[in-house]
Amino acid sequence: MRLAAALVHVFTGLGAVCALMAALSVAEREWENVFLWLGAAFLIDGIDGTFARIVKVKEQLPRFSGETLDLVVDYVTYVFVPVLALLAAGILDGALGLTLAFLILLSSLYHFMDNDSKAEDLSFVGFPAIWNIVAFYLFAFSVPAGFAAMLILLCVLLTFVPMKWVHPLRVAHLWVPTAIATILWSIAGLGITLDGFATAPAWAKVVLIGVLVYGVGLAVLPYLGGKAR
Repeated sequence: MRLAAALVHVFTGLGAVCALMAALSVAEREWENVFLWLGAAFLIDGIDGTFARIVKVKEQLPRFSGETLDLVVDYVTYVFVPVLALLAAGILDGALGLTLAFLILLSSLYHFMDNDSKAEDLSFVGFPAIWNIVAFYLFAFSVPAGFAAMLILLCVLLTFVPMKWVHPLRVAHLWVPTAIATILWSIAGLGITLDGFATAPAWAKVVLIGVLVYGVGLAVLPYLGGKAR
């Protein structure tokens, strides 16, 4: 069981390897490969916790913190490499682009160090620093620089707003439709990445927009009536 627990940590650590490969792809301007590697890291992050709970990592290896390892890898794959890609692609450009990049890095650190960043239902409190997803949308839809800047600034500000953002797999409320939306989004995202951003199929873009509306709706609707659920 101790070996199994150690292997779970190794599996989580593979996310850092994915981050390196994604960064190398940024250097080569191979944008689809960037997001394939970030997608692999996203998949690892989505299932490593299940493995950790099965083999009881905390009990088997109490000296080594899986939570700390997860945070380190997540910051690199969810924040640092996506920002690097946005800068390299010119989506973040000039002094304004650098300023927005700094704001992304710093606001994400705030989120990662916040001990209250998870609600009792395991949803995220405040925008959950999913800059890999934001960057993917900006690449997939070739968003104009001005609109991209406004969207990024909005997400930065939402980091400090205590809205609840659903975790795609761990929040019990509406788990089935959320899981279905996550699967559909993953299929569409993979389709776009494999086909290429320049020739992304229309059906995949429709799915991305639909899931975006669904996810934002889950965060916003509870507040429209004056109180959160």
